[in-house]
Amino acid sequence: MDRRDLLKAAAALPLAASGLPLISSRAHAQAWPQRTITMIVPFPAGGQADLAARPMALAMERILGKPVVVDNRAGGGGGSVGNAAAARAEPDGYTLLMTLSSLAVLPEADRLFDRPVSYEMSQFAPVARVLADPTLLAVPANAPWKTLQDLVDDAKKRPGEIPYGSSGPYGTLHIAMEMFAASAGIKLLHVPFRGAGPALTALLGGTVQAVASAPGTLRQQVADGKMRVLACWGAQRVPAFPDLPTFQELGYKDVEFYIWAGLFAQRALPEPIMTQLRKAVADAVKAPEVTKTFDTAGSPVAYQDAPEFAKFVEADSARLIAAVKKIGKVE
Repeated sequence: MDRRDLLKAAAALPLAASGLPLISSRAHAQAWPQRTITMIVPFPAGGQADLAARPMALAMERILGKPVVVDNRAGGGGGSVGNAAAARAEPDGYTLLMTLSSLAVLPEADRLFDRPVSYEMSQFAPVARVLADPTLLAVPANAPWKTLQDLVDDAKKRPGEIPYGSSGPYGTLHIAMEMFAASAGIKLLHVPFRGAGPALTALLGGTVQAVASAPGTLRQQVADGKMRVLACWGAQRVPAFPDLPTFQELGYKDVEFYIWAGLFAQRALPEPIMTQLRKAVADAVKAPEVTKTFDTAGSPVAYQDAPEFAKFVEADSARLIAAVKKIGKVE
C-alpha cells in the first residue's frame, strides 16, 4: 500500500468509528427486550396504579417473551420515591413507571415548600394511558353520614376534627379531598399514608373517617357492606355506581377530579424501543385477562396511545398544578 492509500485509510477511520455507536444502538434497540423488565409502581399494593400494573405486566410478559416484574417502590409521599427512581433509570426500556396524575403535581409541591425537586416531568415520555376513573368519596359503613351534606354539616361544627386518609401530601387522593374541602368551606384533618391501599385499610380499621379513591378499589368493599360512598368527582355518574351523585350535581361546580393510571418511560428512550413498547401495551390492553380484571374491578380500560396520552397529561397536569397553587401549603 503506497502513502496515498495509507492516508485515505487513515482519513476513513474516524468516520467509520463514529458510525459504530449508531449501528450498535440500532442493533440493541432491535433486540429489545433481552432480559427482565421492571415496572415500578410508586405506591404499595392495593391502589389504582397497582391495579393497572399487575394484569398489564402479565399480558406484556406473554407478548414480549420476557419477564415483566412489578416493583412496588413506595415512599416520599404521593409516589415521589418511585417516580424519581424511574426518572433516574437508564433509558433502555428495562425500567418503566406505572403511576398516577400526582406525577406532575409533586415537583410543584416541592417548589411550593422550597424543597429540592426530585425529578421533573421533562424526564418522562408518556407511553400509554391505561385507566382513567373519577374519584369517589368513601366513608365507613357505620359512619353517621348518609349524604354528603351530612358530612359537610358535621365538619362545619367540628373544624379540623374529621380525619381523612390520603396516599401522601399532594398525591391524587389529597388533592381531590382538598378541592372538595375548599369548595365546601370546611376544614378536615389530613392523615397521609404511603399509598391508597394503606389509606383504605385505615378507613376499614377506623383510623380515618373518609377517603377519596378510584371505583375499582372501592367496589368490593361497598358491595360487602364495609364502606359507603357519598359523591363522585366526575362530570358524569360512574356506571358501576349509577345511584351515586356527582359533586357538580350537589352544587359544587368547581369540584372535578380523575385518577388515571399511565405507563411512562424515560424521555431519552430510543425510538425503536418506544415503538415496540407502545405496540406491546396496545396489544396488552386488549387481552381478555386484562379487560376482565379491569371490568370486574369497576375500572374499564381507558386506553390512549402515546400522542393522545401526552396531550391528555399536559392538559390534566395544568389543571392540577393550578389546583395546587390555589390550595397552597397544607400539611
